[in-house]
Amino acid sequence: MLLPALFATAHTIELQPIPQAGGAPAVVGGGLTQGFTKPPKRQHSITVSIPTRADGIKLPPISGPKDPARPLIVIDPGHGGHDPGAVNTAKGYSEKDITLALAKALRDRLTKDGRLRVALTRDDDRYLVLQERSDIARRMGADLFISLHADAAESDAAHGATIYTLSETASDREAARLAARENKADILNGINLGEQSGSVSSILIDLSQRESMAHSTDFAKLLYREAAPYVRFRPTYHRFASLVVLKSPDTPSVLFEAGYITSATDAAKLGSAAGRDKIAQGVAKAIEVYFAKQMARN
Repeated sequence: MLLPALFATAHTIELQPIPQAGGAPAVVGGGLTQGFTKPPKRQHSITVSIPTRADGIKLPPISGPKDPARPLIVIDPGHGGHDPGAVNTAKGYSEKDITLALAKALRDRLTKDGRLRVALTRDDDRYLVLQERSDIARRMGADLFISLHADAAESDAAHGATIYTLSETASDREAARLAARENKADILNGINLGEQSGSVSSILIDLSQRESMAHSTDFAKLLYREAAPYVRFRPTYHRFASLVVLKSPDTPSVLFEAGYITSATDAAKLGSAAGRDKIAQGVAKAIEVYFAKQMARN
């Protein structure tokens, strides 16, 4: 996680004594008591210099053609920084390193022909909170968001890739939450929610979310079909979950578990450049077919 400027700047604390009057005779019931009052307590003020608010996360660079009309795919390597994700201690593999290497291999595959634009949410070992990952895709106007991960299990018998898309029930709750949070000043699929009533905003978000879910499911099917020659999938290859990174209301999104880092066969593929290139080749084919179908429909 990127630390705010408060933790990146040195600060000093000043203790300043506040002058108090000396001990004076106490007055009780209109007369003077014998002796004097207790010595006054020393009081101090603390002054802490607070820096200006840190800027938001900068958007990553885009690889590929400069034409903004070309489809933009945002690839999100899972975990990073202090969060290693799943680990294979025997091989010395961590999910954060595997996903970053796989993301770069996929980016290189997609930009090779100059038809698609690609951005990575992170291209080094840094940590991003889940909301930041999907927000980057939204802010960039991504046409597809893919979050890359590697699974883990207690038994090394578990193996194979899995594709996750947003569940139906999660969509309904998220639509209501987004309608309240957007503060009536957001743009969704080109429509200014600030010009709509609360109920209309909720409906628009819900419709947009459902459309994105349908596109996400279409891509999940294509990913399985096109990548199957290169990637070994689990028998139930497509699953639904209420995952934060999948909740963008206007960006088709999938989370791709490329295999089990705890499986000997999967780890061998995920841990080698040649193996990751095979996986990237299958995913790239699915992406190319997905956008070819999108263009044919238009």
